Amino acid sequence: MSDALSIAGLPPTGKLLGLDLGTKTIGVAVSDGMRYSATPLETIQRTKFTADAVRLLELINENAAVALVLGLPLNMDGSEGPRAQSTRTFARNLSQKTPLAILFWDERLSTSAVTRMLIEADTRRDKRAEVVDKLAASYILQGFLDRLRINP
Repeated sequence: MSDALSIAGLPPTGKLLGLDLGTKTIGVAVSDGMRYSATPLETIQRTKFTADAVRLLELINENAAVALVLGLPLNMDGSEGPRAQSTRTFARNLSQKTPLAILFWDERLSTSAVTRMLIEADTRRDKRAEVVDKLAASYILQGFLDRLRINP
């Protein structure tokens, strides 16, 4: 596992999965193989870590992903609080089940940015709830992809 800017073990091409880890759901997005764009994929309803990991491993295999980008919920001052520690613990546990690199990306304000976009698009509240997590995962992954192009 490594932070977003230390990407030494990342293969030069191949799909990435982006994850927005919440307490009740995991938003999942996937990039194209050349890593130009992120697409929302699915929202996993969280149950227990083992079941969540099984579904993630299925998505990794179905999409032939070569690495994972996990949104790291930093505090507004950049420090790590309990949510960030919980995310790091999830990543540590997941790394026991897959050899893929797990990279972190600052996800501050990703959910609120996506929610604001959906409100501006006049999306109904119940529809927003269905899609916000996978869109947040896509937002996180797209930020990572954009940074890769600027600073490979």
